[in-house]
Amino acid sequence: MNLQGIKNIVFDLGGVIITLEREESVRRFIEAGLKNAEELLDPYHQKGFFLELEEGKLSQEDFYEAVRNEVGEYVADETIDYCWLGFLKEIPEYKLKMLEDLKKQGYNLYLLSNTNPVIMSWAFTPAFSKQGKSLDAFFDKLYLSYQIGYTKPDREIYDFMLKDSGIIPSETLFIDDGIANIETGKAFGMKTYLARNGEDFRPLLASILSLSE
Repeated sequence: MNLQGIKNIVFDLGGVIITLEREESVRRFIEAGLKNAEELLDPYHQKGFFLELEEGKLSQEDFYEAVRNEVGEYVADETIDYCWLGFLKEIPEYKLKMLEDLKKQGYNLYLLSNTNPVIMSWAFTPAFSKQGKSLDAFFDKLYLSYQIGYTKPDREIYDFMLKDSGIIPSETLFIDDGIANIETGKAFGMKTYLARNGEDFRPLLASILSLSE
């Protein structure tokens, strides 16, 4: 891919920066009593009250209540958090280093993610990385579905990001692991790359990325 003229890189979080393990989250939710977790949890686009949480239609507290109502008995907030965090398998250190190197080279880095306040309440703490840096330290700005009110691949969340950041689509590379998300990015005129969950895509960036030691 020719990355000449690229000034901005937009990353997805789950599957791109963080390696996901959906099955572990499903297993934990089922163990906690949510028997239909398999149909509610999706690698790319959640369903039911999980989707409402990611769209910002449900507060974190209301989501906890929705889980408890579905289960039919009390489930502690901490248990629900533990179930959600099962989605997160690994944050490869080389990817965080890659982000730091790109920032040093002057690229504008953005995150565009379908996510929720449960995951973010962890990601915005020093526990996010071994260096003790929170997620926001690696990006110029984060665009999070539950704060914006739309989820990818809805056009509205892309439109919000582009207008708010002022970036030019033709100068922007968008990396995501969802084909529908990528197609919307293309429709806005961005260069795109469909990543596999956990993929080392540094070779894609080789022409613009000078890795520091």
